[in-house]
Amino acid sequence: MRVIVLGAGVIGVASAYYLAEAGHEVVLVDRQPGPALETSFANAGEISPGYASPWAAPGIPLKAMRWLFVKHAPLIVSPRIDTAMIRWILAMLRNCTPGRYALNKSRMVRLAEFSRDELIALRQRLGLDYDQRSQGTLQLFRTQEQFDASAEDIAVLENYGVAYTLLGRDGCVGAEPGLAAAQDRFVGGLRLPGDETGDCHLFTRQLAGHLPEMGVELRYNSHIAGLEMHGGRVAGVRTDAGLVRGDAYLVALGSYSPALLRPAGVSLPVYPVKGYSITLPVADANCAPVSTLLDESYKIAITRLGDRIRVGGIAELSGFDAALPPEREATLRHSLKDLFPDGADMMAPSHFWSGFRPMTPDSTPIIGATPIPNLFLNTGHGTLGWTMACGSGRLIASLISGERPPLDPAGIGIDRYM
Repeated sequence: MRVIVLGAGVIGVASAYYLAEAGHEVVLVDRQPGPALETSFANAGEISPGYASPWAAPGIPLKAMRWLFVKHAPLIVSPRIDTAMIRWILAMLRNCTPGRYALNKSRMVRLAEFSRDELIALRQRLGLDYDQRSQGTLQLFRTQEQFDASAEDIAVLENYGVAYTLLGRDGCVGAEPGLAAAQDRFVGGLRLPGDETGDCHLFTRQLAGHLPEMGVELRYNSHIAGLEMHGGRVAGVRTDAGLVRGDAYLVALGSYSPALLRPAGVSLPVYPVKGYSITLPVADANCAPVSTLLDESYKIAITRLGDRIRVGGIAELSGFDAALPPEREATLRHSLKDLFPDGADMMAPSHFWSGFRPMTPDSTPIIGATPIPNLFLNTGHGTLGWTMACGSGRLIASLISGERPPLDPAGIGIDRYM
């Protein structure tokens, strides 16, 4: 079967790889000159199945109101007339119940754990090297309230057999020695030893480098204008280089997926939640993070990538506004300086970046078939595209191939919104 994959971020490239491995003729189309040059380019770097949690959680509505008056808020809502944003917020609020949170987290952890295992197998099979480390994640709690609230997440981790350790202050310093200078800033943490870190952009480039030898046709610098429909099916993809035809079509365009699908009658509840990152060189390895630390108060990840430190986070609802406000960089720097004061060279030029995370109201991706017989989706991964990429790619390849899926796809298709 000839499969046209739209989007060359980490999700699209992973999907193209597994589809080619399954024996399909694959064409990968993207407007950029190469892979992973948008949302996959400079994300936080953590592969955190155990930390896979919905943004929609009990207590979030009240916290969001408080964050409106906080200097370094993890959530920012720009005042604007945006009906898509309003619909998305209302749908997210409906998911902020204990029952929905537990259900959504269970779906996310199931996919994320599978994906991490697929990533390890793929890395070993292809000999990929992308500044990866397998030294776990530490979710750091600055308050006792945060520490106590971790009990709900731990129940889900236990249900899925995810290894964890609940740590006091000394245990956190034992896991991340660079925190020794900031012991008065936190009360404890949750360590997830099975999590990994790595440079998503570097991984995607290396994986994409294997695609031509597998027969995948790479069509970069190709602007996607729309879908050509005929007889209730997709007949082709309109690009500035002409019509691209196939037997099946996979949309992996992240936040840009809804605009492409809307004219075909497919409504996709995905909104671009803007995130930011900075990348700085390590100043003192003994004072820098060993792996990934998640600052629970600011929802910021601080990750070691070789001789660099990547700091990523913030959730901003502002449409497709690509501006880089200096106050967002200040928030990222504040978390890093507060916890690892001597770890990074704060005076060095930082690479300040933003990307549009494709978020669904329940934080669970949308993977699988659509009401259009030959149209498939692999999008809506939010902050966990890097974590879920390999598992999502293998899953969608099995569904397109009509094979038995490697994990239960229940609850992660578009049908939950229909």
